[in-house]
Amino acid sequence: MSTDNPYPDYGNAPEPNYGNQPPYGGQPGYGGMPAEHPRGTTILILGILSLVCCGLFTGIPAIIMGKSALDESKTAHYSNEGAIKAGWICGIIGTVLSVLGAGLQIILLATGNSLY
Repeated sequence: MSTDNPYPDYGNAPEPNYGNQPPYGGQPGYGGMPAEHPRGTTILILGILSLVCCGLFTGIPAIIMGKSALDESKTAHYSNEGAIKAGWICGIIGTVLSVLGAGLQIILLATGNSLY
């Protein structure tokens, strides 16, 4: 055996340990990005639609889904928690504005006036 071989263990490298990796789509390791809540984008869209055009029809689902998603985020941190809060708040504002608008219309119709 020659001692001047610069690579004495060439070809004898240990095999990589693939058995300890988490399955595809599993939880991220320490320091990884938290997962997104699956309904976060839906809540945000429903909340925005309640402000723009749909009022109660999308505002109430945004409030209900947003509250349940915020309760879930207390146990598991989600990366889109801001979108969930924004959709929930937009749903509340859209619902309140719709109720106030409907109440104003009822009052004006009862007094014989109209908005138009």
